Amino acid sequence: MTQAASVTRHSVAALTAFGALILATFCFVTSENLPAGLLPFIAEDLHSSLSAVGLLVTGYGLTVAVVSVPLTRATRAIPRRALLSGLLAVFVAASLGSTLAPTIEWLMVTRVVSALTHAVFWAVALITAAGLFSPQVRGRVVSAVFGASSVATVLGVPAGTWLGERAGWRSAFLVLTCLGVLALAAIVTLLPNTPAGQGHAEHAAEPDRRRYAILLIGTGLAIAGLSAATTYTVPFLLQVSHFSGDAIGPLLFLRGLAGIAAMAVAGVLLDRRPHQALVVPTALLALALFSLFALGADPIVAAVAMAVSGAAMFMMIAALANRVLQVAPGSTDIASAGFSAVFNVSIAAGAAIGAVLLPALGVRSTALAAAILTAGAAALLARYP
Repeated sequence: MTQAASVTRHSVAALTAFGALILATFCFVTSENLPAGLLPFIAEDLHSSLSAVGLLVTGYGLTVAVVSVPLTRATRAIPRRALLSGLLAVFVAASLGSTLAPTIEWLMVTRVVSALTHAVFWAVALITAAGLFSPQVRGRVVSAVFGASSVATVLGVPAGTWLGERAGWRSAFLVLTCLGVLALAAIVTLLPNTPAGQGHAEHAAEPDRRRYAILLIGTGLAIAGLSAATTYTVPFLLQVSHFSGDAIGPLLFLRGLAGIAAMAVAGVLLDRRPHQALVVPTALLALALFSLFALGADPIVAAVAMAVSGAAMFMMIAALANRVLQVAPGSTDIASAGFSAVFNVSIAAGAAIGAVLLPALGVRSTALAAAILTAGAAALLARYP
């Protein structure tokens, strides 16, 4: 075999394995958020309350936050292909268990199991994907992985909700199970079984404990602010911007579509201007949120701010994850697990902040609180690159 043919063969295998990791990412993110769109159908079928079914989403996120670091540390000696294959196999089994769940208690157990696999998957999948290619294109790899997360949020969850409405909520989980099997087969077949700790993506190029700590603080501020806004986007658009109920879906889709479009160009920026690619979207997100607070009563301003916030938030999240790989003080998988834990705690914190402000100051105050938090994150990240 010639050298050129060998390179082509390995490139095709790497790209296919990368595609499998992207598909797996889509499955995990869709699965995490899918019950939110299926609440009434699950509650009716399993004879449970909406609040009890709502715990499927809350409990999932809290589980990921609590176990990310310890589980990643406990499994870090396992070679990557074996680890990711095992995680996906358990995810497929848990997703099938959700499909067949006879009671709400059974469904909760399968969701917890899925969350346990999700916690470790997020810590190692991005690093494994980055390790398939040269460090010079790491930003594009990170952007593609988070692009899959964006697509899951914008298309996967609505598609699952649509399917659940027409064919029953179990059908949505069954489709996810089948997609998980496809990702598992490709990873088992094509992903290199790299020993843990080896490869250029396993350790940061610029390890710095102080920068990593500042990055986590900035992440906490930015994601808490983002969550405070996005949790209450619908009531804001209805009560402040005075959109009709029929306009909400298209507006949310507009925000997501802007995010996907931004991710298409984010990779090049992450590779060439990593610091600017982090600070500028965070500052732009703060500006969009402040515009919603100050001028959100104007429907046109609100629609534009929604689109800008969608583009900015997806770019910001990818840039935060990319920066973790650059400054992680130890192994990047443990650093990524710490990032994931802070991310999920901050989502819960932001929603809680909004819940406190809502009855006291009205829904408009959630946009102001979100703007202040994200502006603080932008200032911190700009001051301490």
